Amino acid sequence: MDYQQGQKFVLLVVYALSIACEQQKKPVFDPIAEEATIRAILDAEQIAWNNGDLEAFMEGYWKSDSLQFMSPRGANRGWQHVLDEYKTAYPDRAAMGTLSYEVLQVSPLSEIYYVVAVRFHLNRTTGPLDGMITLIFKKVAGKWVAVYDHTS
Repeated sequence: MDYQQGQKFVLLVVYALSIACEQQKKPVFDPIAEEATIRAILDAEQIAWNNGDLEAFMEGYWKSDSLQFMSPRGANRGWQHVLDEYKTAYPDRAAMGTLSYEVLQVSPLSEIYYVVAVRFHLNRTTGPLDGMITLIFKKVAGKWVAVYDHTS
């Protein structure tokens, strides 16, 4: 091997190593861990709701004007608008009652999108409320957030 061939070989090795190192930096997709994270968000939502803390309840949602929320009360866009609607519909602890979720399904659509099906039960003095929720979670800036909520 002459000097030029040696240089080319060394450059090729350095290039191959740099590509290998770059690929190692990418996190490995672990659907079990991602599902556990999303379930933890849902658990935190229940705790926040049952503590009467709507702002903390909304932490699992995308803080964006593009957040979409559909319910029998109508279609809403935007994190702040959804929070304001919750505050209007549930003005105090008595109106909020006690929330429980039954997570029916957490399914990956891709490495950055999950769809989640939840049955909810709201026990309150004005009467119970039961329904279903379909959520689309997206990983935004390394954090899972609900970007779409259809509650019925």
